[in-house]
Amino acid sequence: MRFVGGPLRVLRRLPRPRTLRARLTFGLVVLLAVSCAAVGLAAVIELNGFLTSRLDEQLQQTGNRFAVSLEHGGQLPSDHDADNRGDDRRQGAGTFGARLVDSTATRAAVIKTGGVVDVTLTARDTRQLAEVPVDGRGHSVRLSTLYGYRVTASRGLDGDVLITGLPLEPVEATVHRLELVAGIVFGAALTLTGVAGAFWVRWSLRPLSRVAATATRVSELPLASGEVALPPRAPESDPRSEVGRVAGAFNRMLGHVEDALTKRHASEERLRSFAADASHELRTPVASVRGHAELALLHPGPVPPEITRALERIAAESSRMGEMVDEMLLLARLDAGRPLERQPVDLTMLVLDAVTDARAAGPGHRWSLELPEEPVTVNGDAHRLQQVLANLLTNARVHTPVGTKVTVSLETEGTTVLLKVHDDGPGVAEDIQPGVFERFTRAEHRRRKDAPGGGAGLGLSIVAAVTEAHGGSVSLESKAGSTTFSVRLSTA
Repeated sequence: MRFVGGPLRVLRRLPRPRTLRARLTFGLVVLLAVSCAAVGLAAVIELNGFLTSRLDEQLQQTGNRFAVSLEHGGQLPSDHDADNRGDDRRQGAGTFGARLVDSTATRAAVIKTGGVVDVTLTARDTRQLAEVPVDGRGHSVRLSTLYGYRVTASRGLDGDVLITGLPLEPVEATVHRLELVAGIVFGAALTLTGVAGAFWVRWSLRPLSRVAATATRVSELPLASGEVALPPRAPESDPRSEVGRVAGAFNRMLGHVEDALTKRHASEERLRSFAADASHELRTPVASVRGHAELALLHPGPVPPEITRALERIAAESSRMGEMVDEMLLLARLDAGRPLERQPVDLTMLVLDAVTDARAAGPGHRWSLELPEEPVTVNGDAHRLQQVLANLLTNARVHTPVGTKVTVSLETEGTTVLLKVHDDGPGVAEDIQPGVFERFTRAEHRRRKDAPGGGAGLGLSIVAAVTEAHGGSVSLESKAGSTTFSVRLSTA
């Protein structure tokens, strides 16, 4: 398992192609490489077997004449084997002969161009020759001084073993040459196939690349709100192909998405127009009701206490309704994208004024300032930025108990101004935090049990809308004993 696990771990660490085009090209090259390896291996094995069988036939034709001549240490053979004397000059160059008696080599020689040359055999060589079966068939051995040989063994008339062999070098040279040629040819074929396959796969997947490019452009569009212009559809291709079906389905999906976005935008526009028109139309009657209630309270004659109380409630509720209408009208205008004023605003002075007003409205809280030495200036709408500060400080005052410390700080980070309003109150409940900047979110009962009612839940939504209209952002970090609203604005 250790032997198998090692290579598998190495293969897992190798980089893998990630794109479909790379995978197809890689798979094509791998399949071709496996096919080439199989063809090359089969050719090498077949050629090696064919040449080896031819060499065995030559051994059979040669016989053991050269080995017989090595009997009796080079002396003439005895009478009973006189008919077997061989003439070594009939043997080809490189022919090997050896005589073994009781697994010991008495003599070994090889025919060279100049004549017969004795060969010194090592113990390993002798052992290999002694292990050759005496069956008249060819067997391959590796001799230390002569390298590869194909040998046969036969019994001599004196009870000895006669070894005759022919060199394997011509066979091995031919096989190695085939391996070299096959490697070069197959390597060139793999290279050309890889290059041509990459171009072919790229051309075949071109419609899918167009679909992916269109999908990428769609994914980069802001689809949350507003009017959305979808990019052109992906080019159509053969509907009978897989890529063609994908492109067709994607284009149909884009059509449905475009219809849905168009209807949603029209609905949003109607809702904004209704909110703006309703808020605008309500301002006059609400102001009229409030004015009549205040006028009635100024009547010099005697008025029953119940009537006075009712008129005071009418005046208070009409005042609150007027503020709510103004806030709704502001949000409707911001949603419609109406531009705000752009002029230099001394944010430091706005903070000082807002904290002064908050200290007067909430004397039971502890108010603290952390301001830089130099005034901080931003480009924006002074009235709306003052409204942001007022809403944040009102939120901290109304939703925290008396004695809470509220700290307002200003920091500059390059071209960014960071305004923080921090309090050490009970914090905002976790289930409220994700939607704290949404409209009509009311959580005063979560932070302060004795907080006065009447809020419409639009204060923090106005903070977020005005901040975004200035190109900034607002965030909340809250836990028990620490709540921080952070507003980021650009000085540019």
